[in-house]
Amino acid sequence: MTTHTGLSAEAAVLEQLESWTAAVRAQDIDAIVAHYAQDIVAFDAVTKLQFKGVAAYRDHWLACMEMCPGPMFFELHEIAIYAEGHVGFCHALHRCGSTNDKGETEVSWMRMTSGYRRIEGQWKVVHEHFSVPFEMESGKALLDLEP
Repeated sequence: MTTHTGLSAEAAVLEQLESWTAAVRAQDIDAIVAHYAQDIVAFDAVTKLQFKGVAAYRDHWLACMEMCPGPMFFELHEIAIYAEGHVGFCHALHRCGSTNDKGETEVSWMRMTSGYRRIEGQWKVVHEHFSVPFEMESGKALLDLEP
């Protein structure tokens, strides 16, 4: 995780976002969760309605990494960041997946929103939300949509 000195709020949040993305690609759980506030509330697209606290979200990230045993594919597109003072948020389209045991890349698009707060001089994620659109009649996730 990076300490920000002399950067604008938006630049500091972007730096944190890029650092977090690199940590996910490296599948470095400690580096991933270092970006989160202790009291984070996260709404992920996988398994549960919500995760409260960094320990619960860390466990979820570990489970996600077990589902993606191969090289991680993790990209953010159309990033928008708004930050000022001690609060910021960003939203982006997110392409995520990994290589399966047959060597095939399995990826899909999701939506992501993150809320940041500057805590003791460091920008931390206090809320994170991933979602996947779904088809109303069948209830099936629409994993093949593209921007």
